[in-house]
Amino acid sequence: MSTIFSKIINGDIPCFKVAENDSFLAFLDINPLQKGHVLVIPKIEVDYIFDLDDSVLSDLLVFSKVVANKIKKVFPCEKVGLTVIGLEVPHAHVHLVPMNKMNDMNFSNSKLELTSDELKSIAELIWNA
Repeated sequence: MSTIFSKIINGDIPCFKVAENDSFLAFLDINPLQKGHVLVIPKIEVDYIFDLDDSVLSDLLVFSKVVANKIKKVFPCEKVGLTVIGLEVPHAHVHLVPMNKMNDMNFSNSKLELTSDELKSIAELIWNA
């Protein structure tokens, strides 16, 4: 069964892309913890991140590093945190979140409510960084 992320990859559902290559897609989380919160996904549909082939997993992390560096340019921060939760969507993915303190990556925090225009602007800034 196709996941929401597969539908995003196929263009059936829109997203705010920040980076893409033949194997991976990075796009803004529409319910972000912080401005610049990005999801990075492989274009293959695998539920559990540790079920990915080793080469895909390592390439996912390298691609995520490139995206994290772009995020840090746009949103100066102490670090860009990476986390894997994987319960909300059955498609392997990582969260990249700009952070200045540990609590910035607390998923029980209230999410930001950004307009489509704000999300579009943020995506363009990261894409072009």
